[in-house]
Amino acid sequence: MIMYALAQLEVRHLLALDAVARLGTFGRAATELGYTQGAVSQQVAGFERLLGAALFDRHPGPTPVSLTPFGEVVLEHARGLLSKLRTAEADVDAFLAGVSGRLRVGTFESVSTSLVPRIIQPLLEAVPELDLELVGSSDDLLVPWLRESRIDLSFMVGANGEPGEFDGVHLLDDPYVLVTRHDDGPAGPVDSRSLGDVALLADPTESRHRVDPALGRLGVEPTYAFRSHENGAMLAMVKAGLGVAIMPRLAADRDDPALAHHELHPALPARDVHLCWRAGRSLSPVARRFVDQAVATAAELAGV
Repeated sequence: MIMYALAQLEVRHLLALDAVARLGTFGRAATELGYTQGAVSQQVAGFERLLGAALFDRHPGPTPVSLTPFGEVVLEHARGLLSKLRTAEADVDAFLAGVSGRLRVGTFESVSTSLVPRIIQPLLEAVPELDLELVGSSDDLLVPWLRESRIDLSFMVGANGEPGEFDGVHLLDDPYVLVTRHDDGPAGPVDSRSLGDVALLADPTESRHRVDPALGRLGVEPTYAFRSHENGAMLAMVKAGLGVAIMPRLAADRDDPALAHHELHPALPARDVHLCWRAGRSLSPVARRFVDQAVATAAELAGV
């Protein structure tokens, strides 16, 4: 059966057929392929035995060999297979070199606006063929998505998942700051213990899990005028005079001249920002490249 015969086919058979057909002699084909003439003759003869028919007509003397009609049919398919193999080789080389591939990264708002653009700009310049998908959400969704491998990497705050479930790298500590209108009070640090006397704005998740417990340890009972998951909405409310926002530094718009940013003394525990992946899962070369770029970019940002 021809299918059984083709199952024994080797790439060297295809290469020998193509080389002899192009160059006309077994000797020239051997020189190009780096084999002996006898080895190329054996490869072609072995191919013919597999198929059960001659691929070339051999002529006496120095006359070049010529393809049989059967050989012309086989050569067409052989060259198609070799073309696909060369494409596969190029794709594999590019993947292993970290210059191509698909990458799905989970992120959240404050990291998306402050850190991620600084990561992807140089990355996409270096890896223009990268198929990058960014998925913005909260830890409530990012954790199960990472667990189910719906995303390859994810930015996260603090420890997430079950112990040992995720691996990752620490990127930076993101301290909390107080955002006020530019003309609202003196510049400089603000006493954290005075925050019980002002109307506060905050992200409900941040306030519930991190801000409120930290203020409580200072004896402060906060009063909130507005809570929102949208950082832009909170900053707009600050500018409108509704109150002052306590938020991570990455979430605060430090380029808006209408706003002022104050350190808090005593400082509240900073957010611990990580880039994580599922434990035990091999990272692709381009994913590793993303991780390295994230670490470098976070180090630069932390120094600003």
